[in-house]
Parts: sequence; structure tokens; C-alpha cells
Amino acid sequence: MAEAPRVLRRSRMRQFFGIALRYWRGRARWRAWILTITVLVFIAAQTGAAVGINRWNRWFFDALEKRDVGAVWATVGWLPFLLGAAALSMSGLVVSRMLLQVRWRENLTRRLAGWWIADQRYYRLGFLANNMTAPEYRIAEDVRLAIEPLVELAIGLISAFVTAATFAAILWQVAGSAEFALGGTTIVIPSYMALAAVVYAVVASLAAYFAGRPLVARVAHKNEMEAQFRAEMTRLRENAESIALIRGDADERSSAGKSYGHVVAAWLRIVRQQGVIALVLNTNAALFPVVPLLLIAPKFLSGDVTLGAVVQVVAAFSAVQAALIWFVDNFVRLAEWFASVTRVDELMEEIEALDIGTIMDKDTGIELGESDDGAIHLDNLSIAHSNGRVVLADATVTIAQGAKALIAGESGSGKSTLIRAIAGIWPWGSGSIRVPAGQSIAFVPQKPYLPKGTLRTILLYPDADRAVTDEAVLAALQRCGLSYLAKKLDAEEDDWDRILSGGERQRVAFTRLLLQKPDIIVMDEATSALDEESQASLLNLFQEELAAATLISVGHRPGLEDYHDQKITLERRPAGAHMTSRRLRKSLWRLFRSRGADNEDERPEPYDSP
Repeated sequence: MAEAPRVLRRSRMRQFFGIALRYWRGRARWRAWILTITVLVFIAAQTGAAVGINRWNRWFFDALEKRDVGAVWATVGWLPFLLGAAALSMSGLVVSRMLLQVRWRENLTRRLAGWWIADQRYYRLGFLANNMTAPEYRIAEDVRLAIEPLVELAIGLISAFVTAATFAAILWQVAGSAEFALGGTTIVIPSYMALAAVVYAVVASLAAYFAGRPLVARVAHKNEMEAQFRAEMTRLRENAESIALIRGDADERSSAGKSYGHVVAAWLRIVRQQGVIALVLNTNAALFPVVPLLLIAPKFLSGDVTLGAVVQVVAAFSAVQAALIWFVDNFVRLAEWFASVTRVDELMEEIEALDIGTIMDKDTGIELGESDDGAIHLDNLSIAHSNGRVVLADATVTIAQGAKALIAGESGSGKSTLIRAIAGIWPWGSGSIRVPAGQSIAFVPQKPYLPKGTLRTILLYPDADRAVTDEAVLAALQRCGLSYLAKKLDAEEDDWDRILSGGERQRVAFTRLLLQKPDIIVMDEATSALDEESQASLLNLFQEELAAATLISVGHRPGLEDYHDQKITLERRPAGAHMTSRRLRKSLWRLFRSRGADNEDERPEPYDSP
């Protein structure tokens, strides 16, 4: 089975914005546009306040130059209004910016997380994208790092454009033109201060670009190494008991040290590149306040401009310069932002490829359908790994309604994979699986999932809001050997995943079955952590309270055949496992055991189905 083709030369920016900008077109578009317009209004207000303060500087220094006390005090009287306007506009911009960041991130996170979780993509992604480390981190953290800086950078860019245009006009008006003689010819440079600001900014920006260009790839590599290190630590925590029991501390410490060594190496590459960028930025910072003074000094010395005009021109030049070198000041942030955008888009690309692969496999994949006779039918079923290797070949079997079928076979024969296919989360293969229409199905894995919440929430999962009486819950706990937990039914939330042992978790799974009473139950080594007596007690549920349910279970422990009436055996072969099915005389053997027979030779033998 060929792997789904990937999109070549994918534009990370275009794909990311194609998803992110849906915020302004989706259900929340009115909120998005209101927040956007509010931000633009405060940007305009902030620019207006900056222009007012720039003009105030000229009036104030002109009054000082003339030693006009009245004019000085009159100018000072305007200062509180200008400062108040500046403070309000900046505060309003901060609040509106943060609201836009929060809401935009919320929209994209919900969209991406919903896309990842729906249709078991979070499960299938692990088989198709082995290099996709920590997708949950990409959703939780990289989305934040892609949205929050983007809003700030966009606001900065818009502010820079508006500021540059506004203060360039002030430079044109106040500084005028520059004249100088060259070979008897008078050369006039109109608006020379504005032109000088543009030329200076272009030179500084190009220097920053070439100095910082390698930083993008290095930041992306650093983020990947950080994600791998976090995944290593998470794996250690999740398998802490197993590692401790086999004294794997030294090996894990070595592995963690090696993983973090990659993080350090990635950071050192960034530090070296940051040093080059810092050289450019610090050189620019040193020249920044000097250049406009040198350019305006001849006109002041000739008496063409006043001291107030010099202060105004220098401030306006600095504003234009700061606006035009916005790229220089934000290059590092742009590199970090693009690295996060890349990681988010890589996740979207893998999910898209997963969907494309699923669509392409529809004609050749496993067909899921409905049966009209209450039975489960596997017809010409072949199951393969995502790389195309066949696990199960051409299997055909029928599991009647109410039957109790045991799937057995040596390790690696595909028992658990068959369960996944029946559950509909394993699409790779061919043939068909038909289950009765309208019947509820419950799946019980070897290690049942315990969500966060109270014990009641865990027992009723995944439908925690279902109305179930306390008597029914307590009776189910009693039947499954968990009556000692009854007093904690609605206690404050505990970390049940850590508190309960493997056997207790499996008892919880059977308690769920009693409360749900599903029509079809599919179990995968669901009693592996139980002793034989406990296993017998719980499996008797399928002859008593859950007798009407159809049961499909995977297991290899002795004695399991006594609780099933059909055995499906998978035999490993080079071309894929072969399936055989036979009937079991379960009821006679259990009757024999209950009467306490002493002669082993009297044990009834299973018989093959015709």
C-alpha cells in the first residue's frame, strides 16, 4: 500500500494564513473585526499623540531660545493633555491587542485541536508521521508563539508605516532641502532628511537581514530539539515504575543527557548567530542618535532653522528611522515566529496528508458497513500496516449475535490490530467488516483510560452526564470487587490514574460495562492484570448480567476458553496471518467444573464447527 503523497514545495506562510485568517470569516468574524478596528483606532490615536508631543517639543525649545517665560508656561500647560492622550491611547492599544491575541489564539487552537482529535487522527498520526514529535505541544505552545507575536508584529508594522509617513512629512516641511555647490554647480536635494532616513534604514535592514538569515532554521531546529527532550522526559515519567523496577536509572540518565545535549548544541548555534546580529544592532544603536544631528547641524549654524526646529527634526528623524528599521529591530522575533509557524504548519500538513491518504484508500481500504442479521461479519478481510506489510490475509468469519468469541494466537499475529480494525480506527487493508446497525459497542483495552475527575465521572466515562442512580453505581462497584471505593464516589478529584493499580483499573472497566450494558463488547487482554479468581468472577458477568451482549475478546491466559463459545485462532504465515474459527463446548465444561468432578479424563473436549 503506497504511502500518501505529500504536497511538494509547500508554502508555510500561505498555508498557515489560509487557516489562521478564517477567524475573520467564521462564526466569530464580528468579534474579530470589532477587535481589529479597535486596534487600528488606537494605533491612529497613538500616532496622533506622538505628533502632538513632537510639535510640543518645537514650541517649548523655541520658547526657551527666545527666553519667553509666558510662552514656556503656556506650552507646559498643554503637556498634561498630550501625556494623558498618549497614555490612554497606549493603554487602549495594549488591552485591545491582548484581547485580539487571546481570541485569535482561541479560534485557531480550537480549530486545530478539533481537527487533530476528530476521527481518531491523533491515533493514526502516530503510525504515519513518526517524525511528528509532540503534536500536543505544537497545538498548545506553538500556536501561541505563532499568534501572539504575529499580532504584536502586525501592530508594529502598521504603526511603523503610519509613523514613517507622518514624520517624513514633518521632515519635508521643517528641514526643507539641502543645497551645496559642486564644481560651480548648485545641487539641491529636496527633503534631504527624509531621504537620508530612508537610505539609512535600507542599509541597516539589509545588514540585519544577511546577518540574521541563518537564524530562522536554527531557531526551528532548537524548538524541535526542545520538543524531543520534553517527549523524552514525558516517556520517563509515564514509565517510571517499570524503569525503577529494572533499575534503568543509569541508562535513562544517559539518554536524557544525550537528548539535552542536542538542545544545548542547538542553543549554542543560536548564540553564535545572535552575536553576529547583536554586532549589527549595536552599531546601529550607536549611530542612531548621531546621524540626524550631523545632518541638521549645518542648517542650524547658518541660521536657517531654530533650536526648536532642530529638536523637532531630530525627533522626527528618529521616529522615521525607528519605523523604517522595524525589520532590523524585530528580526530575531520574526525568526522565532516563523519557526513556530513552520511547526504548526508541519502538523497541519501531516493531518492533511493523513486525510488525503484516507480518501485515496477508500477504494482499497477496509470497508465498514452494517449487518442486518444481528451478527458481526468479517468478509475477505486483510489487514496491513501503514507501510503495506500484510498482517492478516483473507479472513472470513461470522460472530453470531450474543456469541462469546475468543481471539487467540501467538504474539505478533495481529490480534490487537484486528480489534482496532473492528473498532474502525485501523483503515489499512481490504475486505469488509459489518456490525449490527443501531447497537452500542464498548471497547475495553488492556490499560483502561481514566480521565480526570471524580470516581463517578470515571465510572460513567465517556458519558459522564448520564443519569444513573447511586444504587446502580454502588451495586456495580460491589459486583466488580471495588466496594471499598464507594465512599470516594463523589469525593474531591484524585489522580486515579496514579492511585489505582493495574488490576483495579481493569475492574473499573468492567464496572463501566455493567453501568453501560452495551450490545457488543470488544476486549483486548482486559483481564491480564487480574488473578485467576478475580478473572473468573468478572468473566462470569458474560453469563449473568451481560449474557445478552456479543463478546469479542483477545487473550492468551489459561482458562479463557471456558467463558467463550467460539475461538478464532490467528496463525502467523509469511503472507499474513491465517484465521481459523471453531465452536467451544463452554457450557458443558463449566457445568462439569461446578459439580466438582475429580476425573480429568471426563473433561469434555471442544469440537470443531462443521
